[in-house]
Amino acid sequence: MDYAFKRKFIIPDFERFTHQIDDIYEKALKNESGRVADYIPQLAKFSPDLWGVSVCTIDGQRHSVGDTKIPICLQSCVKPLEYAIAVHELGSEHVHNYVGKEPSGLKFNQLSLNDEDKPHNPMINAGAIVVSSLIKVKARKPVMDFLKSLAGTEYVSFSNATFQSERETGDRNYAIGYYLKEKRCFPENADMMAALDFYFQLCAIEVNCESGSVMAATLANGGICPITGERVLSAEAIRNTLSLMHSCGMYDFSGQFAFHVGLPAKSGVSGVVLLVVPNVMGVMCWSPPLDRTGNSVRGIHFCQDLVSFFNFHHYDNLRHFAKKHDPRRLSDDDPNKSVLSLMFAAYSGDVSALRRFALSAVDMEKRDYDSRTPLHIAAAEGHMDTVIFLTEICKVNPHLKDRWGNTPYDDAVQFGHDVVASVLQKYEQQYTDHESMRPDLAPSCERFLVRTLNTMI
Repeated sequence: MDYAFKRKFIIPDFERFTHQIDDIYEKALKNESGRVADYIPQLAKFSPDLWGVSVCTIDGQRHSVGDTKIPICLQSCVKPLEYAIAVHELGSEHVHNYVGKEPSGLKFNQLSLNDEDKPHNPMINAGAIVVSSLIKVKARKPVMDFLKSLAGTEYVSFSNATFQSERETGDRNYAIGYYLKEKRCFPENADMMAALDFYFQLCAIEVNCESGSVMAATLANGGICPITGERVLSAEAIRNTLSLMHSCGMYDFSGQFAFHVGLPAKSGVSGVVLLVVPNVMGVMCWSPPLDRTGNSVRGIHFCQDLVSFFNFHHYDNLRHFAKKHDPRRLSDDDPNKSVLSLMFAAYSGDVSALRRFALSAVDMEKRDYDSRTPLHIAAAEGHMDTVIFLTEICKVNPHLKDRWGNTPYDDAVQFGHDVVASVLQKYEQQYTDHESMRPDLAPSCERFLVRTLNTMI
C-alpha cells in the first residue's frame, strides 16, 4: 500500500499507461489478415475474431483488455518455460550437453541438427523434445507445479482433447523423435515415446491471457512471482531463457522481431505471444490468425506498436530515442513531484528508487527549492550507500552549492558524518582531476546510462 500511495511502482501512472495499451489493442484489432492453424483439429475451432491482451508488472499491477479469460493451449510458448525449469533443476551445463544455443535459420519443425549432432536450440521442436526427455528422466518436481507457481496459482489446466489430437496427428514430431534417437540425442535410459508423449502433454497445457501474463512477469522479475513473492526459478535459468527467447523465440521471424521489437518473446501456433519486458512487466497476447511464419498477426502488430510508443526496445535508452514515452518515469507534467520523489529517496536512503530514476534518464543533479541536490540530502543524513551510488555510479558533481553556499561535503561535516565526509573529500579530488582531463564529459545521468547499456551489451 505504501508503494501505491507514494507512486513507487515500476509504472507510477498506471492508469495513463493502460489507456495507451487499450489504444494499441484497438489498432491491432483492425488487422484481419492471417489464417487460423488447421493442422491441429482442436486449434482450428477457434474464431479468428478472438483477441485479448493482459499485462502484469513486476510490482503486480494488472490490466486486461479483450478475450483474456478464455482457456488457450500454450503450444510452443511452453518451450522457454520447460527449458527454464530444466536449467533450474539440472543446471545449464548439463542441459546444453544435449541441446545448442544458436538460431537454426530453419523451420521450427525441421529435421535438422547442428554440427555437433545436437538440436540447434530449445525453442524448436527437436530441442524441446530433447529437453522434455531430460525433465522426464531427472526432474525432481512436477512441471505442472512449476507452471502454477510461475502463474501465481492462477489458471493453469490441461486440455486432454488437444493432447489426444496432437498425439494422433503429430507425424512430423514422431519423425523428429526417430531422427533424434538415430543420432543418439537423448540421455541414457530415456524412452523416446515417453519423451514425445510428455512433449505433447506440455504443449496441451492451458492458461488464459491473465495467468499467462503473470508467467511472463515472473520471467521479467528474475524468477520471482510478482503475485506471491515466491522465487520459482533461479537467476541463471531466467537469464539463459530470456537470451534464447530474444534470439530464437519467434520461429524464423526471430531476427526481424529482435530488430524491430528488441525484447524476449515466444509465440505458439495457438496464436499466443508471450512477451517479456525485463525488470518491468510481462505481456500475453492471443489472437488465433497466424502469418506465414506461424506467429499471431495481431500479436506481432501489438508488440511492434508497443515499442514504437514506449522506450521498451533493448536499445531505446540511447539518446536518439529520447522522444519515446517512458512509463517508468513520473509524468513530466509536474516536475515538482519528480524532484520531491528524488529528494525523498535520497533522504530515506532508498537506493532502489534512485536506481530507477537513473535508469529512466532523470537528472540526478536536480535541485530543490534550497538548491540542494540528492547528494546534499544523502550526505546530511549520513546514508553511505546512497552517497556511494550517487558518486561511483551516477558520477554526480560534488562541487554544486546550495543557497547557503554549502557543498555535500560541507553538509556531511556539519552533521557529524565523518566517514561520509571522508568519502566525499576523496571523490571531490577525483572528480576535479577527471573533469580537467575530459572537459567534454556528458552530463552525469547520460554517462550512467551509456555505461549501463555497454554492460548490457
